[in-house]
Amino acid sequence: MTDDSTTTADAPVVRTTHGAVRGVWRGAGRERSAAFLGIPFAAPPVGELRFAAPVPPEPWEGVRDAVEPGPTPQRRPFAEVTSIPEPSYPGDATLNVNVFTPAPGGEDALPVLVWIHGGGYKAGSPSSPWYDGAAFNRDGVVTVSVSYRLGFDGFGFIEGAPANRGLLDQAAALAWVRDNIAAFGGDPGRVTIAGQSAGGGSVLAMFACPPASGLFSGAISHSGALDPLPADEARERSERLAAALSVEPTLAGFRSVSEDAILDATDAMAAPPAGAGLPPGEVVDAMLTGPAFGGITFIPYLDDATLTDPVAAVAASDVPLVMGTVAHEFTFIGQMMAPLFGDADVPDLLRGSVVGPVADAHVAAHPDLSGPLLVGQLMTDKMFRGPLVRFLAARASGGAASSWAYDFRWPNASNGLVAHCAEIPFAFDLLDAPQVETSSGPDAPQELANEMHADWVGFISTGAMPWQQWTPAESLAKVYDTPTRVEERYRLEGEIDALLGGHHG
Repeated sequence: MTDDSTTTADAPVVRTTHGAVRGVWRGAGRERSAAFLGIPFAAPPVGELRFAAPVPPEPWEGVRDAVEPGPTPQRRPFAEVTSIPEPSYPGDATLNVNVFTPAPGGEDALPVLVWIHGGGYKAGSPSSPWYDGAAFNRDGVVTVSVSYRLGFDGFGFIEGAPANRGLLDQAAALAWVRDNIAAFGGDPGRVTIAGQSAGGGSVLAMFACPPASGLFSGAISHSGALDPLPADEARERSERLAAALSVEPTLAGFRSVSEDAILDATDAMAAPPAGAGLPPGEVVDAMLTGPAFGGITFIPYLDDATLTDPVAAVAASDVPLVMGTVAHEFTFIGQMMAPLFGDADVPDLLRGSVVGPVADAHVAAHPDLSGPLLVGQLMTDKMFRGPLVRFLAARASGGAASSWAYDFRWPNASNGLVAHCAEIPFAFDLLDAPQVETSSGPDAPQELANEMHADWVGFISTGAMPWQQWTPAESLAKVYDTPTRVEERYRLEGEIDALLGGHHG
């Protein structure tokens, strides 16, 4: 969208608890909304604040321009090519929010969406064009995208430093929303948190993060990836990093080395692919029983003050929750691992693996997949689709109400797969955003985006979805395809998750 305001006098100005900010108007008519970019919710995490809990920013005098994206915690992208355009911006003031609103200073108290980006807890950007709130603004929803510390900065164990600093950042951003969103036209009592992948996992983590308690009234977890480490494993990984850096594994030791040095050492610690070097008959079990996050070293870990048991916390909460995945999240991994299987018959390998009791059912359930892609689909089930059942089943057994499931299945015509991230432009109704054609194909149906986006707006506004709630007995989910429909989903993936048992982390 383009700025249709040419003078400072025309620009929207909002006063926050730390000072006034000047945004920019975009669009016209019903499409008119204001964007405020890079507003600090916490002080720059540098110097004595490096590896510390977030603290409020210093107040400022006058009016601060909020018309350019703020610095990002992401210093290096997840990969050279990613599904989502995830720009990095330099600078120290990395803890900031972007606010998109149709009514700055308004009195309507509109519902609020707070978006937490993904990226494996090591990358990602709150300023991706895929997270622009324009369509939500058009439909009466104030939208906020938040940053948080990543990688070792956010999730490395450090003696003397708070745990899970990235989660504390997210909770601090939610506290900022509570204190400030009314000035942007939002209702602090109607805040829905949502995110995808690590962002979807972060949504689940907020249920189990004591500082976030009471700061949100609804939650949507897209492809939520949350498999927290035990604290002793997090400690061991940080000790290995310290040894690689030739420093003590202490706050002073890690502060003595540069951010680049830590990033370099972290990259060098990445684990090799599961199953490498094993005979074909052992590869499947190695993939399915190894760490869910593979080569990603620093992820959330269990801690009484910052991340209690997330499954138990979600089960005990009465906050309405929507969970869903896409059909083939990480199924492409099977193609990458194909050389490890050689000429072996993949269905036979599956029958001899930990998922052997449902191997034939798995093959029958995916007639569109063959060979190594069947193993890749099991990785999708392990990391995303099975855990959905685990969370929702625990929620049902705990007596929590208001749970809905969805299954996004619109395929990319170029390869027939529905890969990780594919649903985001549909939920945000931004099919014209950069790289969407690469992700979804050239013929992504606007009518599907209209329906999915309308469902999201409805949930953010009312706390309910327009289809049957999920229960273990029926396992009903809305399928986003053409046509959309509500039918039983995820039952087989729940069985696979149960077979994996203690092999989730």
